[in-house]
Amino acid sequence: MAVSQQQRILVTGAAGMLGSHIVDVLLARGDAVVGVDNFLTGAKANLAAALEHPSFEFLEADISDGIDVSGSLDAVLHLASPASPLHFRTMPLEILRVGSIGTLNALDLADRTGAKYLFASSSEVYGEPEVHPQSESYLGNVNTLGERSCYDETKRFGEAAADTYRRDRDLDIRIVRIFNTYGPRNRADDGRVVPNFITQALANLPLSIFGDGSQTRSYCYVEDQAAGILLLLDSDLTGPVNIGNPTEHTVMQLAEIVIELTGSTAGVQLLPLPQNDPVRRRPDVTRAQELLGWAPLVDLEQGLTQTIDYFRSIGSR
Repeated sequence: MAVSQQQRILVTGAAGMLGSHIVDVLLARGDAVVGVDNFLTGAKANLAAALEHPSFEFLEADISDGIDVSGSLDAVLHLASPASPLHFRTMPLEILRVGSIGTLNALDLADRTGAKYLFASSSEVYGEPEVHPQSESYLGNVNTLGERSCYDETKRFGEAAADTYRRDRDLDIRIVRIFNTYGPRNRADDGRVVPNFITQALANLPLSIFGDGSQTRSYCYVEDQAAGILLLLDSDLTGPVNIGNPTEHTVMQLAEIVIELTGSTAGVQLLPLPQNDPVRRRPDVTRAQELLGWAPLVDLEQGLTQTIDYFRSIGSR
């Protein structure tokens, strides 16, 4: 949805894959953007174009320590958080801090400035779903313990916090539940399945499949994800709203497509399935389709081709 005049929008996690794409879209449509990131998992290279743009300001900061931004804001988009299963093991305390203290700091900033607030929640709020596909009305089946809980529970907390500020402070909020996003600017060492498979395939190493590969995911290309989030931001819909590709693939199918597109000859290797790894995950996107007019445009093979090209272009960086 186009906006009629320039807005000043703050984006936390601006140097991440998704955050940097959203920054680029906001700048292209004429908004002024304040990007905030501490480069824990984001990369300055992702903001290369934005840093040359006259309407972009960047603040290197950990939002868990506060957000010191002067001037008025029209919207705060809170995207900051490590989000890979690898990060759940290697930086769980950082995830807890940004998902709790950082979220409250972002909410307080929106409250102080009278800005609209968008919270990037996750399909992880559904846990190991007993309902398939998952609609926004499903309350989830989440384990509050274990290594995934640092992420799952802070996303659930973030939704509760946003809704509490809506009720108690009359804050104008949006909640988006993001499903399995991939694409250019994914870190090669991110730990998620798409960059793992691509980097292994390009090195002609066996693709690491956890379990037997029958578990499913629904992979949404980053440009589609960014478009859906901004449609929600510009709408009057509070949410939560699922934004994700409703086409479901097994992990083994994903591996086969990556092998075909890269020409890898190394095959796959099967490894033990991690604790609480969901067996099935697919969004019901009826709400996004009917109320936002959104649907993903990039199919998996097309998106993987563009992502493989990106990883080839960056080489070993």
